[in-house]
Amino acid sequence: MTQTTDTPRYSIGIQSFEKLRGENCIYVDKTEQIYNLISTGSYYFLSRPRRFGKSLLMSTMEAFFLGKRELFKGLAIDSLADDWEPRPVIHIDLNAKSYETRQDLLEIIGRQLTPLESIYRVTPEGDLSVDSRFARLVSAAYASTGRKVAILIDEYDKPLISTVRDEPLQDTYRSILKGFYGVLKSCDADIHFAMLTGVTKFSKVSIFSDLNNLEDITLDDQYATICGITPQELTDNFGRGIDDLAGRLGVGREQAVETLRKNYDGYHFSPGLHDVYNPYSLLSALKKRYIGSFWFETATPTVLADKLRESRMNLHDLEDERVAAPRMMTVDLISDDPIPVLFQSGYLTIKGFDARFRRFTLGYPNREVKEAFLNFLLPYYTPAPTERTAFDIVEFVDDVEQGRPDDFMRRLSALFSGYPYDMVTDCERHYHNVLYLAFTLMGFQVRAEYRTSDGRCDAVLQTDRFIYIFEFKYDKSASEALEQISRKRYANPFDADPRKLFRIGVNFSPATRSIDDFIIE
Repeated sequence: MTQTTDTPRYSIGIQSFEKLRGENCIYVDKTEQIYNLISTGSYYFLSRPRRFGKSLLMSTMEAFFLGKRELFKGLAIDSLADDWEPRPVIHIDLNAKSYETRQDLLEIIGRQLTPLESIYRVTPEGDLSVDSRFARLVSAAYASTGRKVAILIDEYDKPLISTVRDEPLQDTYRSILKGFYGVLKSCDADIHFAMLTGVTKFSKVSIFSDLNNLEDITLDDQYATICGITPQELTDNFGRGIDDLAGRLGVGREQAVETLRKNYDGYHFSPGLHDVYNPYSLLSALKKRYIGSFWFETATPTVLADKLRESRMNLHDLEDERVAAPRMMTVDLISDDPIPVLFQSGYLTIKGFDARFRRFTLGYPNREVKEAFLNFLLPYYTPAPTERTAFDIVEFVDDVEQGRPDDFMRRLSALFSGYPYDMVTDCERHYHNVLYLAFTLMGFQVRAEYRTSDGRCDAVLQTDRFIYIFEFKYDKSASEALEQISRKRYANPFDADPRKLFRIGVNFSPATRSIDDFIIE
């Protein structure tokens, strides 16, 4: 912690390292990792979710390469680095708000090249492409200073993410960006260091196949905490903020830290499972002194919701999804696989790692993401308006808590009866997802596809007074579903449980696309 004033100043929204230091904001010192990165390699790629500190990281590197040592006083790199002589820096930030035409991308890149061309006296020459201008700029900067160039490209993938619904424009952007990023290889002799950051690693940009010298450190243990805030960094740097939050919540310091942990910690970016807090949500909670869905509310994951529905995934699998590393790290937003996008966007994170088979287990990082994301998804799986959906959930909660399964099932049947014919393509899976969403958002302990010694039932919901065992059938009968619960002895694990148990068999009709029968025992 480098702040000296009594009132904490948080760097929310500040992406400039120089501004952050000038305004005496709290800075969590990441410069030892930055020094290790710079001193041991030359070309890097780092993927992190939005609002995780990538832009501040790049700005900090820029200040270092420009030799602004005064900004690093008291930080680790001040005593580690020997070379503080300024070198030319080309810092391209593609985090623009709007990418709607081919010209938008060219102008955004061009606006950032023009002032640098003036500095290094690059003479305008006809109507050159942005990649030709970029290459000339790199060569001129090296030639005029005698120092090789540092290149920092922030949010390299923003143009592609912004145009995911416009495939022709995406193709145009891919072509432009492939040539532009290709300069990093063609001008290698003039480059000292280069780094790209983004949210996703697009498989179709070709940069990651063309640039075989680009090291991907996204899952590297050594740099797992280079963005974000660790539990130790939280207590070392934000003691006053924790105390202020504890006072507002009316709890002790330890309980305040535990509340922050449950809501904002839990991100893991490497097999080592190093805990990282979401910095935007954490700092927002400390500054505002309340717990909210700060990170989630800064963007609307509409594309992800659409992809999940189209993929026909069971939503409960997102809490325990097992994937191989290559599947996690390459993205094609046109494909039917939402898992890589969910991981790289921050809605899922690493929960475990099997070193033998190089397989990761993914799940929700924390309470903020899980609850906010499932709330967002509910209208995509139900036909009711958001207001009515929220009202129905309140009624469901009361039915379940009071042990009224008949009322609960009638209410659920009425909800399902409103589905348009073209809304559901896989009825059984879709209804499983709706039930999972509803139960989870009620705050109940629900296990989908609950495993027993004789098989697995579709769902088990537990409260402090009741246990509900569900079996669903499609185009069969509720009696068949109920018979399976008995035959497979799904209730046996709860024989010694004092809570009242309900067995519920449900059948979905393909004709009505709704529940046509249920039996409760």
